[in-house]
Amino acid sequence: MTTAKKIKLALAYAEMSEAELARKIGTTPSAFNQRMKTDKFTSSELAEIAVALGATYTFSFDFPDGTKI
Repeated sequence: MTTAKKIKLALAYAEMSEAELARKIGTTPSAFNQRMKTDKFTSSELAEIAVALGATYTFSFDFPDGTKI
């Protein structure tokens, strides 16, 4: 699943529009829409999006022995 698709699902769950999210993270709706089309977000941007949605963002490599990187 793409990052943009995950963001869209999170927006639906949070009952928030893309435009509202864009304003909450300090960008314009059109600029955010372009980012969604390219589907390129940094980890820090995803963390900021999560905060705006009232969620947490986690990214890790989880190994069978319990190691998380």
